Amino acid sequence: MTLAVGGLSVTAATAAAAPTQGFALTAGVFASYTPEAQAITYDPTKVPLGSGVVVISVPDSSTGGTTILLAVTGLLPNHQYGAHAHKNPCGSKPENAGSHYQNVPDPIQPSVDPAYANSGNEIWLDFITDSDGDGIALTTVPWQFTDRHAHSVVIHAEHTMAKPGNAGKAGARLACVDVDF
Repeated sequence: MTLAVGGLSVTAATAAAAPTQGFALTAGVFASYTPEAQAITYDPTKVPLGSGVVVISVPDSSTGGTTILLAVTGLLPNHQYGAHAHKNPCGSKPENAGSHYQNVPDPIQPSVDPAYANSGNEIWLDFITDSDGDGIALTTVPWQFTDRHAHSVVIHAEHTMAKPGNAGKAGARLACVDVDF
């Protein structure tokens, strides 16, 4: 599958071709829920059926960090979305993906404390689509996944809030893609 977003073209291979431990590559087309679906839309008016998604996660052994890319195509044009890595795989309901993955888990869940719910402890991939509905988000976190890792990326209705009491909130869960981080 090739996904072109703006000037970026990403051709997805299978996960079996992954060059290093911790590397993840997922490409999918948003569909209605089925147990086999890898990319699910819960709100087809905001994440249309047939729109595309690619998620790439690359650990860097020299820095101990991880870079994550999210690319989408065919969403609403000129629209703000939030996106985060979540603890569980996608499911038939948006809440099945669980809470945000946190490198250092907040003992109080759901986490709205900015000491835990922040872009250095979670994976935040907020983006704004262009006039064609395509968007890209790229982030690097200063840590790598261990045996405890995220299992999905959820696209939310709004950009992520960072203030105490609302930290990490980004509105309704619109779509989910399973990622083998």
